[in-house]
Amino acid sequence: MTATSPRLEKAQKTAKAPKPGRENGRSGIRESAASRTIAMAVMVVATLYFLTPIWWLLVASSKTRADFTTTAPLWFADFALFDNIAALFDYRNAVFLRWLGNSALYAGVGALLATIIAAMAGYAIAKYSFRGRELLFNIILGGVLVPATALALPLFLLFSQVGATNTIWAVFLPSLVSPFGVYLSRIYAAASVPDEIVEAARIDGAGELRTFFTVATRLMAPALVTIFLFQFVAIWNNFFLPLIMLRDESLFPVTLGLYVWNTQVSQIPDIRALVIVGSLLSIIPLILTFLGLQRFWQSGLASGGLK
Repeated sequence: MTATSPRLEKAQKTAKAPKPGRENGRSGIRESAASRTIAMAVMVVATLYFLTPIWWLLVASSKTRADFTTTAPLWFADFALFDNIAALFDYRNAVFLRWLGNSALYAGVGALLATIIAAMAGYAIAKYSFRGRELLFNIILGGVLVPATALALPLFLLFSQVGATNTIWAVFLPSLVSPFGVYLSRIYAAASVPDEIVEAARIDGAGELRTFFTVATRLMAPALVTIFLFQFVAIWNNFFLPLIMLRDESLFPVTLGLYVWNTQVSQIPDIRALVIVGSLLSIIPLILTFLGLQRFWQSGLASGGLK
């Protein structure tokens, strides 16, 4: 009988023993497939939940007044969308277009200036050392917790003291403040803008403003886009502040204008179709803004992955 060396015995045992993880690997594949199925099911349900009201709005906007109550609510009847849009634009000398323009002014310019102010404030808190920096940041962070509706009445009292109610400034100026934007800018500037790059720009002779606008803003682009979108949506959907600030119909944003029309449906039944079509048109700028700025998020994630 030939003696077997310890190395040979160990090799034979290793060859006969099942490889660890093979059985577990199969169960892991099954678990992974199950988790993917559950995740897809949740995503499908969430998608239907969010898209069904938009689908209903599109279908309802394409119906005549007679078809609105007599046909299926989630399917088309006689397609009259363009006729309804034409009627909306012709109603009361195209006041709806004026409301859209007001909303675009409040949301577009307000979100742009709010993004710049928040970015500069967050960058300064992140990159400059001064007394009371953390206290100031904590106060700003506390402003994130205060709902906007709680500030509407104090703002009304302040603007009424200076005679600025029922003006464009009563809605425009409060939209320039974004505590969440300052918070996000501070966090993102501290993480994505290295001190070495800032020092190199200063050595090259760039001033603080030039360093911020030419160096920091490029590195903070994903955060700035996020702040702009959040602020744009918040101002566009703002309702309570214009409700208590404005009385002149020509200054209404589209949200307040549609609300006023909706309160008149019982007296003017034909206006219901205009409210529905106006609601459909009012969400199109939000969708276009999101789709147009989405590529900046993707580029920001890609650059972060390369780092």
